[in-house]
Amino acid sequence: MFLSLLCVESDDVPERMLVVGDPDRALRAASRLEGAVEIGRFREYVTLVGHHRGTRVGVSSHGVGAAGAAVCFEELFMAGVQRVIRAGTCGGMQDDVMDGHLVISTGAVRNEGYTSQIVPDGYPALASVEVVMALRRAAEGAENIHEGVTLTNAAFFTHDILGSPVPMWQKTGVKAVEMEAAALFVLAGLAGRQAGAILAVDGDPLAQKNEDMDYYNPHRDVVRDAVGRMIDIAWDALVDDR
Repeated sequence: MFLSLLCVESDDVPERMLVVGDPDRALRAASRLEGAVEIGRFREYVTLVGHHRGTRVGVSSHGVGAAGAAVCFEELFMAGVQRVIRAGTCGGMQDDVMDGHLVISTGAVRNEGYTSQIVPDGYPALASVEVVMALRRAAEGAENIHEGVTLTNAAFFTHDILGSPVPMWQKTGVKAVEMEAAALFVLAGLAGRQAGAILAVDGDPLAQKNEDMDYYNPHRDVVRDAVGRMIDIAWDALVDDR
């Protein structure tokens, strides 16, 4: 079967896949693999495959936002992928979740709009226990690792009319906010597959100072270093069968 948006043949897709938002991050993740080759490229979707610790794995980029990312996730599951881990960036929502830290998501608040069109509102967006445990093991001994519920939000920029839901969810103990994990968790649940997410904190969405977003800069060394650690942990968890 040809996957039209990922632009790959389904038989070429490994059963274990990393997914990332940024195509350049997909290339960075693939640089850690043995024998990495690109097998598909169309729009924001770039797919590469290789080997990690003797297991054939791959990585696909999915762009920004749940609806477009869901196209990637759906096609991966159509291809028979059994385990997917999202490795992305997020905004920290608690005082101790700071720039450069990592967050393992155990589940996601569904505030992204997409999943409400495919499942009832009460359907949970949960990470797979097996993947959460694998991420814990892969991150063992690392500093500045958090774990808990994350918020998947639709809007990156907020407006005065309705404001931002982030302060409300911060009060509930939600660890971080990003834009795609809930879609992944719901689609994995429907497909009976394993999914999880590990996120690198690149800013504080509660520290908005002005409309120019002077408070937000994801291009700092502290973020780049965290993304590198996140990718290494994600690859190790992807091939962990314990």
